[in-house]
This record gives sequence, C-alpha cells and structure tokens, in this order.
Amino acid sequence: MDLTERPVVTTESGRVRGTVRDGVAAFRGVPYAASPVGERRFAAPAPPPAWPEPREAAAPGPAVPQRPSRLEAVMGPRTPDWNEDGSLTLNVWTPRLSIADASPRALPVLLWFHGGGFTSGSGGWDWYDGGRLAAAGEIVVVTANYRLGPLGYLHLPEHGIENLGVQDQAAALAWVRRNIASFGGDPGRLTVGGQSAGAFSALHLALSPVTGPQISRLITQSGPFGLAPQDPGEAADHTRRYLDLLGLTGRRDLPAALRALPVDHLLAGYDRLSQDLSRAGNVAPPMYPVLGGSGMPTTWQQALADGRLDGKELLTGTTRNEMTAFFAFDPRIRTITADRARAIAAGQLADGAARFDRIAARRPDAAPSEVLTELSTELLFGDGTLAIADHHAAAGNPVYVYRFDYAPADDPARLGAAHCVELPFFFDALDAYPASPMLGIPDDAPTAAARALGRAFSHAAATFTATGRPAVPDWHPYAPADPATVRHFA
Repeated sequence: MDLTERPVVTTESGRVRGTVRDGVAAFRGVPYAASPVGERRFAAPAPPPAWPEPREAAAPGPAVPQRPSRLEAVMGPRTPDWNEDGSLTLNVWTPRLSIADASPRALPVLLWFHGGGFTSGSGGWDWYDGGRLAAAGEIVVVTANYRLGPLGYLHLPEHGIENLGVQDQAAALAWVRRNIASFGGDPGRLTVGGQSAGAFSALHLALSPVTGPQISRLITQSGPFGLAPQDPGEAADHTRRYLDLLGLTGRRDLPAALRALPVDHLLAGYDRLSQDLSRAGNVAPPMYPVLGGSGMPTTWQQALADGRLDGKELLTGTTRNEMTAFFAFDPRIRTITADRARAIAAGQLADGAARFDRIAARRPDAAPSEVLTELSTELLFGDGTLAIADHHAAAGNPVYVYRFDYAPADDPARLGAAHCVELPFFFDALDAYPASPMLGIPDDAPTAAARALGRAFSHAAATFTATGRPAVPDWHPYAPADPATVRHFA
C-alpha cells in the first residue's frame, strides 16, 4: 500500500486511491459487484471486473435508479445522482493511522445500510459520510448501495428474480469480509447496522443462518419491525399489476423484455403502482423483501425464538415521533375523523381500536391525526424494537436501547422527533442537512448544543462498534420491560 496523502489500497479487483481528511482516509465508489446493466439487470450480484491500474476512489459512485424520496419534505431535497451503470459500490472510511502504521492493529468494522423504504437512498450521499464516525471510536466505517424498488424487489422467482436488494446487501457483506483487512479493518469484529429499511435489512442479515455467523454486533435505528417481510402472494400480485402497467403481461421472454425497457419506464411504472396501492395510514412500499426468498427465510420472531441472535451485542432505538415524517404532510391524515382513524387502527392490529381509545383518553386535547400518529409509531417502530430488546436481554445478551427526543426549535409542521432525525447526529454530519425541516436550525447554523449531541451520539455508536458498549455516561444495559434503562437523547 502507498502511504502518501493519496493512500492506495489493494482489493481483490485492483488497487484504489483514496483521500485523507482530518486524519481519516476515505475510499469512495469502490465496486463490490458488477454494474447491474444489460444482461446483469435483474440478475444476482456478480463480482466486478478487475481493473489493472489504480482506480480513483475520491468520489462516491452514483445512486441506484430511484425517484425522489417521499420524506424530502422532512429531511430536505436531494439532487438526482443515479445511474444503473456503476451503482453497486461501497465507501470505506478508516482512521489513517491504521493504514500508515507499519504494524497496523486491525480495527473493528461497521457496515451500515441506508433507509428509504426500499425505494430511495444511497450510501454515497454526504448525509452518511462516515469520516467523523470512524474517528469517534477508531473504527472502520463502510456504507453501501443496494438495488431498490422494482430493480431490487420485483418478485419473479420462476425467472430467478427475487430479493435482489437483499442479495446485494449480502454481497457487500461478503466483500467486506474478504477485503476490509486491506483497509485496516478486522473482519472478525464486524458490526452490521442501518436505519429504517437499513435496520430491517441489518436485523435479517444478523438472523440469517448464512450471513449471521459473520456478524458480531448489531445496530438498528428506527427499524420498522412492525412490518413483516412481504407475503409471497402479495408480492406476486403486486408484480402482476406492475407488469400490466408496463404492458408486459403475457410476454414470452419476460426477463429480456424487462431488460430492454429504459430504466425511466421501470421507475414510472413503479410510481403508478405506488399511487394505485396507496391507502391512508399504510406506509409499506409496493415491493420490499419477500418472506422465503433469498436472505429472508423466516420472520424475525421465529428467528429470535430459534436463538439466531444469541451471542451478539445489540444497540437499538427509535425516535419519539417516528410517524410524523409520514403523516404530517398527508392531507388524508391531517383531516381524518376520529371514526376513520379508529377504523384504520382496528385494521392494523386486533386490539388497535382499544389502543387508539387509550391514547385518546390519555391525550384529550389531541386531534385524531395525532392519536393515530402516536399509535402508528408504536405499532410500526416501538413495539417491535422493544420486543426484540426484551427477548435478547432476557436471554442474557448485552442490549442498549435509546430513544431520540431531539425536536426542532422551529417546527411549524409539528414534526417533533421525526423518523430520520437522529441520522445527522449518528454520523455527526449536521452540516450536510441545510434547511432540513426535521432539524429546524435557523440560518443553517447548528447550535453548540446540537453539535455536542452529534459528538455524543456518534461516539456512542462508534464505541459500541469497537467494544460492544456505548461509552456514554449513564447509559446502562437494558433490562427487559424497564423504561428506566432506555437512554434518552435530546
């Protein structure tokens, strides 16, 4: 390896030339799989072609094809940067000492997956820059892209097309295992984490009989664990409706026909399907990981009961007001009546109506939309997170649970501590979120208190990755069903 200011590291496919900033080396846009174009669209991930000369790794690769996130009104907009070609890449941040030291000590590794409802996002965005997180605990941080929407979760198992996004994530994990030692990382001390859809993915990677044994620790942020993997029958129905919208029903060589379409057509068809399936109170995407497919053999409840998570340390948590991110700007929810909101609650859970009534009684001045938002936060995010923590801690495993309570000072939409609000603090990257409504920072100038919170939360995540324990004052291991052992951040 080259120990200059532009460090060069050798991977199995060739050498990559990174950059250094604030003592951390970054290698961006490193292919872990071949581009999913041509015959490789809708195919399982395959190794990338080798490159003979050092490859520039100063900038991230493109995002995978996608439409704008439905949470742009909460997080802030992104400039589209997607391209099928070159999209299956990952990014590595490593404290430069681990490269420059003649006898480097291998560092713990965090492989982190972005959220976005299995429909949007990119591990290369500056929102998820891992430089400060890597420095916060002397760890190696890796973020990765994976295929989304119909390109990642179209369900045609008879053609070998199923859970391709899940397969991409497993391929990224395998790449890390094979290559991370060259970046100063220890493949035997590997934490997998993620937020929202990424947390859903990280949990199932940790529970899988194939990938689970490779993972030592797990971080889940706002995991939508109230959302079961998609039922194969529903996935088949949504795929049928999607093919109808594309005009491909009955085509003899369906994979070839799908590969021949411009990717914009595939995304436009998915948009129409999303609109057709949209229902007030239902935030599930049309296509997401399917139960029984690759990497998703069973539910998390069954895998936990089978002891698949035993022996792994767990850091997990939610934000206080998760569902405001989805409901605050939805006119169907904002104007909902109590009877309609109660009916939605009854359709979500057997005792949903009774739980709705209990929240309404506890909050007599709350509008029906606010009651439904609080209940949906519990059902989709809170209940599952605590159920996993309770089971895992009761089995004698180290568990640390947080709730993120930071709310913007300027909050006209009454978001509170919305879904995704902890992300700028997890990565200590507040400056990457200018004009973000969920932060509500006047003049885009984070306060000293906000910056201190970012340092504390990223330090907690980094030290957990390094040691299995977040080095934060007053954060004690979680005790089952004991709210006093949940660490609050605000």
